[in-house]
Amino acid sequence: MTAALAETLRTGVKALGLALDEGQITRLLDFQGLLQKWNRVYNLTAVRDPQEMLTHHLLDSLAAVAPLKRHLAQQGGAGQRLLDVGSGGGLPGVVFAICCPDLEVSCVDTVAKKAAFIQQAAASLGLKNLHGIHARVETLAGPFDVVSCRAFAALADFTAWSRQALAPHGVWLAMKGRQPQDEIAALPAGVQVFHVEQLAVPGLDAERCICWMRPVA
Repeated sequence: MTAALAETLRTGVKALGLALDEGQITRLLDFQGLLQKWNRVYNLTAVRDPQEMLTHHLLDSLAAVAPLKRHLAQQGGAGQRLLDVGSGGGLPGVVFAICCPDLEVSCVDTVAKKAAFIQQAAASLGLKNLHGIHARVETLAGPFDVVSCRAFAALADFTAWSRQALAPHGVWLAMKGRQPQDEIAALPAGVQVFHVEQLAVPGLDAERCICWMRPVA
């Protein structure tokens, strides 16, 4: 099964145009292994089947890596900080930390056991750039260059709750299914959607997109 998973992952990574080394591929598979192991006790995800987990979680999160890397490069590359809100089992935060070793990734969740899982994953996978935080996002100061989420909350709530953590030049990266027109329309005047980027997830026949947003005066 593991060989089949590894092959599916490699094929998906190639389809997404990502240049990951063998160490990163191994870490991604090890992360999924941790997710499955801890899931039995901590209920981190409703998806139980390893093949489905790979497609719906790992490859789904990996689809946002190239857009994220492109944005980070435009902003000068190394030394940047990302906050992943409502990270749960570390999706996409842990995936970002594995694929972007120069990026400091903090995963925040209000559930203590989920934050503990992130800390465990950081230790097990040797990810010095990954941190689990047990807190409400409203209490975090930042500044973070990117604040991300995946299927977390309505865009208006996500941006309102995390605004104080965002650096003045920072952006929000919200992973969504189909383009959320109603949520975009409900955003306040102080938040601008500057790009809606369509994503294609290998092996997943469903609409996915990133809503890129920034604060405006």
